[in-house]
Amino acid sequence: MRFRPRLIRATALLVVLATSAAGAQNPAAIEHHLRYGVRVADQPDVALDLVDRMRSYHVPGVSLAVIDNYRVVFAKGYGVMEFGGTKPVDSTTLFLAGSISKPVFASGFLRLAEDRKISLDSDINTLLTSWHLPESRFTEHEKVTPRRLLTHSAGLTVWGFPGYALDTPVPTVPQLLDGTPPANTPAVRNDTTPGARWLYSGGGMTILQLASTDVTGEDFPTLMRRLMLQPAGMTRSTYENPLPVNRRQEAASGHERIDTPVPGGFHVYPEMAAAGLWTTASDLARWAIALSRSYRGEPGGVLSTSMAKQMLSKQMQQRPPFGTGYWGLGVAVAGEGDSLQFAHGGRDEGFVADMFMRPNRGRGLVIMMSGVAGGLAAEIERAFAEEYGFGAPPRVTRTVVAMPSEKLAEYAGRYVGVSSADTLRLDVSVAPDDKTLAVYNSSTRRSIPLAPTGGDVFVGLEGNGEWMFERSGDAAQVRSIATGVGPNRRVLTRQ
Repeated sequence: MRFRPRLIRATALLVVLATSAAGAQNPAAIEHHLRYGVRVADQPDVALDLVDRMRSYHVPGVSLAVIDNYRVVFAKGYGVMEFGGTKPVDSTTLFLAGSISKPVFASGFLRLAEDRKISLDSDINTLLTSWHLPESRFTEHEKVTPRRLLTHSAGLTVWGFPGYALDTPVPTVPQLLDGTPPANTPAVRNDTTPGARWLYSGGGMTILQLASTDVTGEDFPTLMRRLMLQPAGMTRSTYENPLPVNRRQEAASGHERIDTPVPGGFHVYPEMAAAGLWTTASDLARWAIALSRSYRGEPGGVLSTSMAKQMLSKQMQQRPPFGTGYWGLGVAVAGEGDSLQFAHGGRDEGFVADMFMRPNRGRGLVIMMSGVAGGLAAEIERAFAEEYGFGAPPRVTRTVVAMPSEKLAEYAGRYVGVSSADTLRLDVSVAPDDKTLAVYNSSTRRSIPLAPTGGDVFVGLEGNGEWMFERSGDAAQVRSIATGVGPNRRVLTRQ
C-alpha cells in the first residue's frame, strides 16, 4: 500500500518569528526548497516540496526546528503520527532521538560532575557500585574514564543497540552490560587499550549511565530531568523507557519497514543514555541554545563556561576507516570561531534524527523523522544551507546532455540482478518531463531520477551515482544496466 497523499497534512504550531533586519533568511522557505544532491549546470535549479519528498521516501512524519539568533524561529510538524492514520504530527509530537540521547546525557553528566566534583579522568570503577567493568590486559596501564567514555576512546565494544519490542522482557543495566539474558547484545568489554583510538561505543555510554545512578541513588529519568531537561527548558522530553502509557498518544510511531509501523509503535531502550530520549525538535533546539549560552558565558546556560568549553573542544580525532573528524565530550565538533559547530545524528528502530548548532552564531537545525530515510534529511539540510550558508556539504554540479524522448525510450524496461543475495528489480521508464529517466526500485518502492551525461551514461540526481547502460555486440539493443563501483558494483540484466 502506497503512502496516500490525502493523509499528508502539515500542522504549524509555531510559525516564523521576526528575523533581524540585517538578515534575509526565511526559515519557512525550507519546506519548499529541498534539493537533490546534484545541481544541473546551466539549467534552473529544481525545488522540491517536503511533503512530496516524504511521500517519495515513505516517511509518515517529520518535525523541524530552526534556530536563529539563539531562538527557535521556526518549528513545524508534517505528515501523520502513524502510516494509515489521520492524526497530524505537530511541533509537540514526541519522537525517539536515537543517539542524540548521548550528547543531552553528556551535558547532564557534566553538570553532575561539576556538582559532585567528579574528575573526568578518574577510573570509572571508582564511581560504580552496582557493577564493575572487568579488568583486562588492556586496562593494566590505562583506565576507562568518564572523559574517554564521552569521547568514544575508552576502547570498548558494542557500537549500538536494537532495543526491545514492547511487552517483551527487558534486561537491567548490569545484565545488558554483561550480555546476559534477556540482553540482546554482547557484553561490554575492552578490546582495545583505553585512549588508543576512537571507536564509537554505545556500550561505553551505558556504563556512564550506570555510574550516574550509582553516584546519586536516583533513577535515571528522574536524574536527567533534574540535571538537564528542566534546566534546558525541555519540558516535553523524558528518558522514561518504555514511554508511559498516558503519554503514548503524544508520540509518533516508528517505521522501520516501508509503510509499516513498528509493533506497539516503538522499541524500548534500557540503554537510555545512549538511545532512549523521547523529545521534540523544539526541545532539542532549546537544549542546543542552552549549551551555546553556556559556552559563551551568557545567561540561560546549563553548564559553567569552562565545562561547556571542554564539552565543545576537539578532544579526540577519528582515524580512517571511521572518519577524520573530532569529538568533544559526547558530541562531534568541527570548525573554529564563528564556524565552530557541534552535531550528532540519531537512529532508533523506525526513527531517524539529526541536529547541528553553531554556538557562536546562534544558528542551528533539528530534524526528527518517523521513518528511516537518511536521504530525506540530507535534502532538508541542503535547503537549510541555502538559507543560512552552512549545514550541508556543497552540492555537485553536473553537465547533462539533451536527449529526445524516443532515444530515452531505448532504455525503458525491467532490469533484474542480485544484491546481497536478494533479487533486485528495477523498472526504467521515461520520466514525465521527457528529459530524464525514472528508475523504480520495487524493494524500496520509490523512483529516482537519472539524467543523461553522454553516450549511455546517466547520473542519479539524488546522490550523484553513475549509471551505465550496456548494449549487445551490435550496439543496437540495450541489454543491462550497471551502477556502483568496486565491491558495490551491480549489473542488472534487461528482461
